Amino acid sequence: MKITSYSVNQTKQWGRRVASFLQEGDIICLFGGLGSGKTIFTKGIAEGLGIPASEVISPTFVLLRQYRCGLLPLYHFDFYRLGGHQEILDLGYEEYFYRDGVTVVEWPQRLGCLLPNEYLKLSFFIKEESVRVISFIPFGKRYKDLVQK
Repeated sequence: MKITSYSVNQTKQWGRRVASFLQEGDIICLFGGLGSGKTIFTKGIAEGLGIPASEVISPTFVLLRQYRCGLLPLYHFDFYRLGGHQEILDLGYEEYFYRDGVTVVEWPQRLGCLLPNEYLKLSFFIKEESVRVISFIPFGKRYKDLVQK
């Protein structure tokens, strides 16, 4: 499934919509270049979970931000700065995957073979300055069902 977002607000709106179907243990992997809308989409997910979007900032320099003030905890990873698997293992990322909340991962390609078998992949493409094309690619039955909603 592909959607086109024509503004930051629409991108957030799509994040809120996805959040309405999320449950404990869900993993959302966001692929796309810098400035493609990954963190904006995550803000929408946060809002949909009852977390103020204003609290959500990119975890690029801290690698992980945790938000526990919503309907479900939100674990927001950004692996942009990580160089290899050992750094990711040292971070203890697997303690957050499949846990009591929703895990959103920016730059999941850094996980390589550590990427889980089942997750929802979203690919963000910059079409124009404020236009984004977002592809939803499900891996696993749970996520195929989610995308059909």
